[in-house]
Amino acid sequence: MATRTPRASSPDLVFIVLLALLIVFGFVMLTSASSDMAKARFGDSLYFLKHQLLFGFGTGLLGFFIGMMVYYRRWEKWAPWLFAASLLLLILVFSPLGFGTKGSERWLSVGPITFQPGEVLKLTFFLFLAAWLGKNAARVKSLKNGLIPFLLILGLTAGLLFIQPATSIAVIILGAAFAVYFIAGAKWWYIAVAILVGVGVVAALIYVTPYRSERFTSFLHPETDTLGKSYQINQILMAIGSGGATGVGFGKSTTKLKTLPEPIGDSIFAVIGEELGFTGTVALVLLFLFLLLTGLRIASHAPDVFGRLFVTGFVSLVGIQTFINIAAMTKIIPITGVPLPFVSYGGTALTIFLTMAGIVVNISKYRTRT
Repeated sequence: MATRTPRASSPDLVFIVLLALLIVFGFVMLTSASSDMAKARFGDSLYFLKHQLLFGFGTGLLGFFIGMMVYYRRWEKWAPWLFAASLLLLILVFSPLGFGTKGSERWLSVGPITFQPGEVLKLTFFLFLAAWLGKNAARVKSLKNGLIPFLLILGLTAGLLFIQPATSIAVIILGAAFAVYFIAGAKWWYIAVAILVGVGVVAALIYVTPYRSERFTSFLHPETDTLGKSYQINQILMAIGSGGATGVGFGKSTTKLKTLPEPIGDSIFAVIGEELGFTGTVALVLLFLFLLLTGLRIASHAPDVFGRLFVTGFVSLVGIQTFINIAAMTKIIPITGVPLPFVSYGGTALTIFLTMAGIVVNISKYRTRT
């Protein structure tokens, strides 16, 4: 039976404006953070900016408009197939099509196209989870038909990510999945069990995997091995601290080329702190906060369970990933390698988040009135 498209109203313009401001801010800071590195490596100070505009923003803008224009309930029907395809892509990273660095296999290369399947999974997993939980409200409260299948789905998904390894993506998806499961109406002790299982698995992985345990040790004792495992966090803290209240000035960071690891990736927040100071970082945090609050408002007025759960998934993903990045940069949690949504360099991540944002905008066009 075909999905009938109801009459749409205007989209949520506040969400769109906040999203646009965040993306513009990201490009401005990427220009500064990447210019010296791009000049040294490629002889073009705008190399990384151009690449992000073409392969991140260009494809992401296409995904955004598709998400915004296609009636969101159609994704509910496609969700199982899209999720299955993304799981297949995760498996293919271990084939000749996959490649990686430093012992990880996280990317696929198909002809001229290179992308990270773990990022694609963020979209397809939450489409599937929203569709699965939204079809049967009673299922959420059932142990046999709700909690156990939920944990099995999470286990399969996280397991494929852990063995790449893409631990940070797995943790973000797990955290956001718990939030969606809770909003769907699961019993509180189901959530407690799910979280305990998740924390136990992550703790076990840290214990048995040398590089993960070394990261945790360097977090607890950053004064040791300052030129090795603790080097990155020490340089990040120095960069942020040197910014003071108002920063050293846009484009004037002294750490982004010589001493700061990953200045265009997960450490871009340190560049922001150094150049724009405490004022700039607070402004960025507030921009994220307003975007997430607007997303929650859209979720609360969504016309059905599927729409509400998908928007909750988007808000949870962006919120958790932003928190993990900033918390790691300020030594609240260990360094994770998690990029800052919409700001850090990475074409696949920007494309997926923009596509998800487009679906959120489409859902806002059918919001209920109060």
